Amino acid sequence: MAEGKPLEAFADQIAQCVRCGTCQAHCPVYLETGREGSVARGKIVLAAAVLAGEVELDEQLRREIDLCLLCGSCVAKCPNQVPTAAIVAALRQKIVNAHGLSPLAKGVATLVGSRPLRSTLAKGAELLAPLLFKKIPATSGLRLRFAPAALKNRSLPPLPERNLLTRVPEFLQGDPAQPVVGVFAGCALTHLYPQVGEILARLPHRLGYSVYMPRSQGCCGMPALSSGNGPLVASLAEANISAFAGHDLDCILTACASCLGMLTASGAQTGQTLAAEPIDIHVFLHRQGLGEQLAALPRWSHRLRITYHDPCHLRQAGITREPRALLSALPQADLVEMEDASLCCGLGGTFTAAHPDLSRAIGDRKLAGLRASGATVIASACPGCILQLRDIIDRAGLAIKAVHTLELIHQALTEPWS
Repeated sequence: MAEGKPLEAFADQIAQCVRCGTCQAHCPVYLETGREGSVARGKIVLAAAVLAGEVELDEQLRREIDLCLLCGSCVAKCPNQVPTAAIVAALRQKIVNAHGLSPLAKGVATLVGSRPLRSTLAKGAELLAPLLFKKIPATSGLRLRFAPAALKNRSLPPLPERNLLTRVPEFLQGDPAQPVVGVFAGCALTHLYPQVGEILARLPHRLGYSVYMPRSQGCCGMPALSSGNGPLVASLAEANISAFAGHDLDCILTACASCLGMLTASGAQTGQTLAAEPIDIHVFLHRQGLGEQLAALPRWSHRLRITYHDPCHLRQAGITREPRALLSALPQADLVEMEDASLCCGLGGTFTAAHPDLSRAIGDRKLAGLRASGATVIASACPGCILQLRDIIDRAGLAIKAVHTLELIHQALTEPWS
């Protein structure tokens, strides 16, 4: 199994960094810390020094490289398009290969390929953790992303009685003349927001497609990538490839920005590809003309004022127009843009678990734009962002609801006009 590109494979891209400092204005971590080691060019300098043998793979380097959300904000604004996020991931993997996993990642690393639930969990101040984790498989990225310490005082969604895989059959038969589409559920939609995952599966079926959602699929690997665990990334990729193999699929749909980013990148990084192209559900629905269908529905008399948060991995993929087009067409809502809609929410894979206070400080930067928008609902296309936004809103005491865009689309298609 391939573990992704080693740091040495990025030597040419590392050399393309001219230290211009453009990244400073766009790095969420640097905006909070003001430390050169936090910004992209500082990490590129460290990566170059590692390749030159000038810096040891020690604990100080691990701490510096750990201060990155892998959000790609620096890459989007870099004049030379230096892939800093991929370089940081490769450097983390190099550190882990040399010194082993951090305490945060060790629990998941020992449970690769295991589906039994964990029997013992942290107690005390982290009472929410057992309630959450007792229903989540040990291989899920949620265990790595939301370790007990990260859950302390955090707002969590009501825990569902049934996960996604018990709500939707593995195969939904549609029009035989239409292609079959796959559904990649991901950890958060399966265990935290199964109602959103069910919409992800049933909307294409409503449009006539047959839908295949294999039970053997698992975590996309994003939290493992964030922690530098290359073997776990490769193992999860292999399991997901196997889950969808042997089926003639038109595409594989996702409703999680992180999952889409990981599934898209893993092929290039590991050389292992899925049976069909991963596509964001909003892109798929937009191509199907759902926006026109929504716009043709009767306008509701009592309308919501909604705004939209761009998940980093959708923004990186250039997917900003399609979610907004669908939201603008909703019969029950008016879409308003908020300032800093594309600013990272601060979740960042395992970042929120390793640096909970910094994660929240970064997220709080969204509050000014959210307040000014006057919105009563903030929608996003990533369950991780929704979880972080909910926490930000609750701590600020705002009467704003955080939802997935699919929930609003589902509401428009199923609830009576009012």
